[in-house]
Amino acid sequence: MSEFIPFTQADVASLVSPRAGETKIGQCVHLANHEHPLEAILATAKAHGAQFAILGVGEDIGPRANLGRGGATDAFTTSMRQWLNLQSNRFLSGAECLILGQVHTADLQLLAQDGEGASLTHLRQAVEQLDERVISIVSAIQAAGLEPIVIGGGHNNAYGLLMATSTHYQRQVAAVNLDPHSDFRLLEGRHSGNGFSYAADRGALGYYHVLGLHELKNSEVNLQQLSEFGGTWHSLQQIWVRREISLTEALQQIANKLNHTALPVGLELDVDAIAKMPSSASTAAGIPLLDAAHYVSYIASHSPCAYLHLAEAAPSCHEAGIEAGFRDVGQSISELIYAYVQARRQFLAQ
Repeated sequence: MSEFIPFTQADVASLVSPRAGETKIGQCVHLANHEHPLEAILATAKAHGAQFAILGVGEDIGPRANLGRGGATDAFTTSMRQWLNLQSNRFLSGAECLILGQVHTADLQLLAQDGEGASLTHLRQAVEQLDERVISIVSAIQAAGLEPIVIGGGHNNAYGLLMATSTHYQRQVAAVNLDPHSDFRLLEGRHSGNGFSYAADRGALGYYHVLGLHELKNSEVNLQQLSEFGGTWHSLQQIWVRREISLTEALQQIANKLNHTALPVGLELDVDAIAKMPSSASTAAGIPLLDAAHYVSYIASHSPCAYLHLAEAAPSCHEAGIEAGFRDVGQSISELIYAYVQARRQFLAQ
């Protein structure tokens, strides 16, 4: 069984709506040839100018293994429907990106379906198997000289990204995470709430900062464990409620700390930090989408990012129904992708 499902010309044709006199990003991106192995697909795209590889992980095993809601399975296709129909123009052509495809998760989703297979033991075992697939594919992307942009699934996939990045660079990774939750829970079996604590325990995570941490959505045990590791945070209440520090000041402090570590940077964003975003743990008390995009843009243009991870989007959890979820998730993630790609191109051009 292949560990990934390639995104091909047929997929583009099913999502892109051509229009006379216009060129869409989907008409310019690099695509996977299903007849070629993963390494050849990556090498070809790199040789033809690609800088980023967009990878989907359609699963909700991790959130359910964390006693959360399912639904984080459709973010990649939903996002590509919007992203590929944006205009190719002077600001971005699309040729910078390889749309690689998705990690194969159908068998793991089946293993962890409702019923007997949905016990925490089965779910957490399935997350461990998913970890290995994410590590394998992300490692291949980085070995080819491309930056991964990973969309969808639970925040459990941060573990695979951190492990692969640490191995690739032969160093620990400094991670920053826009998230109301620290995801630094106990080592109680793999799930979406302990990707960072497991990465720290395995030696991959060297520095960790949480932006927008909600002061009452993290247990005291969780906060203590994070502090003992040396993790730091700016809380949601500090910046957006009490206004003790501005977002600009916080981002400047974070970028300075990241650069001081001299480590590769993992740029993480749990979309449940964004107000009303359909996700595994959506919230009314979240931040504006444009602040999230600014966070991505600022960190990507001021530090040596190794990847972007956009986790937890769940279109089916939208309060107005799945069609509204498809629209909001697709548009939002497309804006975040563009913020990262544009900022990274600026950083690399310096």
